[in-house]
Amino acid sequence: MKTRDLGHSDLKISAIGLGCMGMSEFYGSCQETESVATIHRAIELGVTFFDTADMYGPWTNEMLVGRAIAGQRDQVVLATKFGVMRNENHEFLGVNGRPEYVHSSCDASLRRLGLDVIDLYYQHRVDPNVPIEETVGAMAELVEAGKVRYLGLSEANPDNIRRAHAVHPISALQTEYSLWSREPEQEILAATRELGITFVSYSPLGRGFLTGRIQRFSDLAADDWRRTNPRFQGDNFSKNLALVERITEIAREKKVTPAQLALAWVLSQGEDIVTIPGTKRRSYLEQNLGALDVTLTGEDLAQINDAFPMDAAAGERY
Repeated sequence: MKTRDLGHSDLKISAIGLGCMGMSEFYGSCQETESVATIHRAIELGVTFFDTADMYGPWTNEMLVGRAIAGQRDQVVLATKFGVMRNENHEFLGVNGRPEYVHSSCDASLRRLGLDVIDLYYQHRVDPNVPIEETVGAMAELVEAGKVRYLGLSEANPDNIRRAHAVHPISALQTEYSLWSREPEQEILAATRELGITFVSYSPLGRGFLTGRIQRFSDLAADDWRRTNPRFQGDNFSKNLALVERITEIAREKKVTPAQLALAWVLSQGEDIVTIPGTKRRSYLEQNLGALDVTLTGEDLAQINDAFPMDAAAGERY
């Protein structure tokens, strides 16, 4: 397994981690036995970086991950998040960055995970109504209390990243980044590199679209969240499918899968980048990890960029 440094920490993490969100909801039916087996297989194969959040499920994903890593804690760097509020009916209630909420959320996550300490604790989304200095100040108190080792932000802009980092070192910034979501190249990557923050790419496979396995809207289950995503609807679907077909052709020439090509592209963008493709199946996990053996030449990267330039994807991310 290839590893990369986690910024402002003494940790090395696998270049490809595992996003666990889909094991509990959003992408169709879930099968806990296979999900747990996927986590166990990931550990066997050298994956050390696992990503969850309190709002996934909601709440049940942390419990699943906690059960799966029990007895193997020393082989895992566990990241979770707080800040996006939901209720028992799965409704979204907004974002909360108030200091008291930070503390209560951390305590609840520790209980669900069955852990004494969280390795990397993210603010899932920045609360526009609470100065980020107050939120990160409370997160820093968690570090002082020994409940959290390192801090991260998710989907924060450069100004908030800098303001947060001035309060307490930020080790990771998690944001969507893939061939069809290249916005971080405009400002965010420059900010994280300036501050020595590791960039964690989520949805590196374009929510599954870049794998080439989604050919029709009907391929999505009736309860699949992607049915409501603009990039999977109407003309956007057709336009994005044409882009994927170009990537599939390049992958075929290199004798790799489209997913492996897409992941290798993300990792090639810098040694300060790690990625956390999500899957709930061992077979896809193993295929994804094959990206570590894919070498992209300068000619390959130019060809990929021509096929899938900045802002090529049709439709908004959300």
